[in-house]
Amino acid sequence: MRISTLAALGLAALLGMTSAYAQAPAPAKPATPAAAPAATAPAAALIDINSATKAELSKLKGIADARSDAIIKNRPYKGKDELYQKNIIPRAVYDDIKDQIIARQK
Repeated sequence: MRISTLAALGLAALLGMTSAYAQAPAPAKPATPAAAPAATAPAAALIDINSATKAELSKLKGIADARSDAIIKNRPYKGKDELYQKNIIPRAVYDDIKDQIIARQK
């Protein structure tokens, strides 16, 4: 009789532990790969300051006709930071557009 009582208590304890594990929260799922294309989308929209038209340059914040003419006149650029280093545009304007432009080399 003692053996059956011990077995019953052991079984009850085992079932109690199992139900505690069954109620544990599931681990978090990893991020979905669908978020990755959004990170690469801005790269496709970069404006090349060495080949962009006046109209394309004028779409940038702080770049009107006079500044787009100056950008075109002073081509080619080795790097996009030459726009403010050569005093073609103010540093504040460059800071606003630096993530939207690129200076590709031929």
